[in-house]
Amino acid sequence: QVQLVESGGGLAQAGGSLNLSCAASGRTFRNTVMGWFRQAPGKEREFVAAMFWIGGSRYYADSVKGRFTISRDNAKNTVYLQMNSLKPADTADYYCAVRYSTAMHYYPSGYSSWGQGTQVTVSS
Repeated sequence: QVQLVESGGGLAQAGGSLNLSCAASGRTFRNTVMGWFRQAPGKEREFVAAMFWIGGSRYYADSVKGRFTISRDNAKNTVYLQMNSLKPADTADYYCAVRYSTAMHYYPSGYSSWGQGTQVTVSS
C-alpha cells in the first residue's frame, strides 16, 4: 500500500514562496514518475511538474516554468515542490502523485496513487 502525504501548503502573498513536501512510503519508487498536480475551485486537475525518480529529468507546465522547481531526496523518499514568485493564479489544492512507469505522462489519468492534497492560497 503506497502512501503519499503532502505538507507545506498555506497562505502566501503574491511574489512570495512556499515549499511543498510529499513523503512517500509503502514500496520502492525506483521506476516511477513523481508528479505534482493542482486543482483550483471549479477547474479540472492540471499538471504542474514531474520528475523521474531515477535519472532526475524534470518537466514543468508552461505556467510555472522558471518559478517552480521539483526535486527529491532519495534517502527520505520525499519529493518537493519549491514555488517562488507566487501569483494569485497559483491558488489551488496541490496533489502529489505516483506513476508506475518509466514514461512521462502529463495527465492525472496516468497516475495511480495520490496524496490527500495541501491547500495553497496566494493573496494579491
